[in-house]
Amino acid sequence: MTKEILLTGDRPTGKLHIGHYIGSLKNRVKLQDEGKYQPYIMIADTQALTDNARNPEKIRNSLIQVALDYLAVGLDPQKSTIFVQSQIPALFELTAYYMDLVTVARLERNPTVKTEIKQKGFKDSIPVGFLNYPVSQAADITAFKATVVPVGDDQEPMLEQTREIVRTFNRVYNCHVLVEPEGYFPPKGSGRLPGIDGNAKMSKSLGNAIYLSDSSEEVKRKVMSMYTDPNHIHVEDPGQVEGNTVFTYLDVFDPDKAKVAQLKEDYQKGGLGDVKIKRYLNKVLENELAPIRERREEFAKDPDAVYDMLLAGSKAANEVANQTLTEVRDAIGLNYFNR
Repeated sequence: MTKEILLTGDRPTGKLHIGHYIGSLKNRVKLQDEGKYQPYIMIADTQALTDNARNPEKIRNSLIQVALDYLAVGLDPQKSTIFVQSQIPALFELTAYYMDLVTVARLERNPTVKTEIKQKGFKDSIPVGFLNYPVSQAADITAFKATVVPVGDDQEPMLEQTREIVRTFNRVYNCHVLVEPEGYFPPKGSGRLPGIDGNAKMSKSLGNAIYLSDSSEEVKRKVMSMYTDPNHIHVEDPGQVEGNTVFTYLDVFDPDKAKVAQLKEDYQKGGLGDVKIKRYLNKVLENELAPIRERREEFAKDPDAVYDMLLAGSKAANEVANQTLTEVRDAIGLNYFNR
């Protein structure tokens, strides 16, 4: 059976948190283990540099942390090719060729790019590399001829840009070299997890994240500080479930849906305190995170082995990307000396 080729990855700008776990990592492991896909999992250090170029140490230090998080959640280098973006030279050459097929105006219209430019406060000082990263992303996807790319709703415009580049390249050079990818949207309930402060976004910069590497004591401290219902002052007060971060997390992490439903009912009626539900949530999270934490600590004992894994994966990815690059050069007509 021919496997579908899947490409996904993360920017190494810090340790990964449970929002990453629910939003992508857990499902990534499931897809890997199904056997239907050949996954390529990229640590996108070059892409991370587009807005961290003056702080490369951040990227360098985060690389091993992301790799440890990958291994801890169950990504298996025997089943998935885990590689480092900057170690695949073909990606940069492919990006250069694709840049000639995309206008600046088209990049500026990309809704995802527009949103992220605003979020990062670039205003009129947008790095060229950042504006161009949809083209770089197209190179990442097409280099491995990925047929499936897991995306959230906010990333769909990026994937559409890749499809446009594929169609334009194949049409302009009268070939069928590049493969048009399809999006894989995560199952319901695996979307963005709010921060522990109730903020819609969980992030390191906001200081509102629970990390996969957090100790049990740190997880408990963060859970006990979670945002609930500010009007639920006394135990006997009726409480609000909607927008209550504790119940949002229980909906996501607790497999006992009947128990969660009962807790919600009790909380809304009054008589159930925030401390009690936070302690219960902490127990639920520990059941999920403790095995991940233990595996991570074990892998962390031998960082050289982790770097060796990344090197082997990058070498394997390099061979595949170079083959695509050769086909792209042939299609354009740049292989002058192959006679």
